[in-house]
Amino acid sequence: MKNSLIRHLDLLKRNGKKALAILFDPDKAAGMDINGLLEQIERYDVDMILVGGSLVKGNEIHDLIADIKEQSEKPVILFPGSPNQISDAADGILLLSLISGRNPELLIGRHVEAAPLLYQTDLEILPTGYMLIDSGAYTTAHYVSNTLPIPHDKPQIAVFTAMAGEMLGLKLIYMDGGSGAKRTVSEEMIRQVSEKLTIPLIVGGGIRSAEKAREIWAAGADIIVIGTAMESEGGENLIEKVSHVKRQFSLNGKER
Repeated sequence: MKNSLIRHLDLLKRNGKKALAILFDPDKAAGMDINGLLEQIERYDVDMILVGGSLVKGNEIHDLIADIKEQSEKPVILFPGSPNQISDAADGILLLSLISGRNPELLIGRHVEAAPLLYQTDLEILPTGYMLIDSGAYTTAHYVSNTLPIPHDKPQIAVFTAMAGEMLGLKLIYMDGGSGAKRTVSEEMIRQVSEKLTIPLIVGGGIRSAEKAREIWAAGADIIVIGTAMESEGGENLIEKVSHVKRQFSLNGKER
């Protein structure tokens, strides 16, 4: 299997660089200016595009990826809510194991179902420990996964969970407040988890400003994901502002 994406993310982490991912939910794409957002993504310093969601059905995901591929050269990575969302048109897939919950279907059951499908594709598999963190809202991810999130003020639980995920051989850890999060994962939780990991840490949910992106990167996140904020008016300006923050981190890294 290919491993160019995971090698790239590992290299960024080792060099102290930051990465930015933009998440498109096919269920919400109809109300978004996809072309305008893709122009901004190509213009500014975005590393990858994630595609997926909790409730996606039918061909929406295949159609959206086709549209993205026509306009962008950024790698497209699936962020699947179910095996129905596998598309060979993408470059890779975050193979998510919900390690924060105790639902066996999302720890391994869906993966067994997806394995023969994935085996027939050219997708790069990125084994990812997915951790839902309380965000002050009951999100779709909580409902669909039928699991409780890790409490917002209990960073040690998140630390031990992330450590276990890395010890099991997962290549990425993704801490997420879920779509529509009222608050982001706390900086203290990010800091403590980051200090114990040698693999890249992804953080998403509730990031609606460049200043919040700066705080989360500074706390120790290697990759941040912006999704819901793109659905609002002015979302393309957020891409520009967050990209500028990302460049500042890169320059500081070179100075060190």
